[in-house]
Amino acid sequence: MRMRSYTLHLSPDARPGEGIGLDRAVLVPDRFSWSAFAFSVLWFLYHRLWVAALIVLVGLIALAGAGIFLGLPTGGGVIATLLAGWLIGLEASSLRRWTLARRGWPARDAVIAGSPEEAEARALSRWLDANPGTPRAPFPSGPSRRGEPVIGLFPAHEGAR
Repeated sequence: MRMRSYTLHLSPDARPGEGIGLDRAVLVPDRFSWSAFAFSVLWFLYHRLWVAALIVLVGLIALAGAGIFLGLPTGGGVIATLLAGWLIGLEASSLRRWTLARRGWPARDAVIAGSPEEAEARALSRWLDANPGTPRAPFPSGPSRRGEPVIGLFPAHEGAR
């Protein structure tokens, strides 16, 4: 089973441990978007990403204009369009997260799951199980070894000579 990471975005009035606003929660997968690759501007409009759709539309028109101005052959124009679509597919999820954060819906949590349904269940159960009195870090942090002296990226090995 392939595991993916997902970010949970909630409205500003949502509080950890409370169910208020969970019906409007947005779960954004961190993956390549084939539908954004194939339908670019329409994908952004479907997800109500107006500014990103405008930027992508202007970029694609500028790319086509540059191809015509430089006299690219048809094959070169197709390759340039496919590369632009590939970049759009790679960055679509990031642009969606950026737009949600700009609207006041920052990433509140990140989960790793095998399917969107499992990710939703994990994220919402973690949100509801959170203690509302103590704010959680938005992303889980890994183990820390801060007590040991460190040289560069490796812990110092004392007494070895």
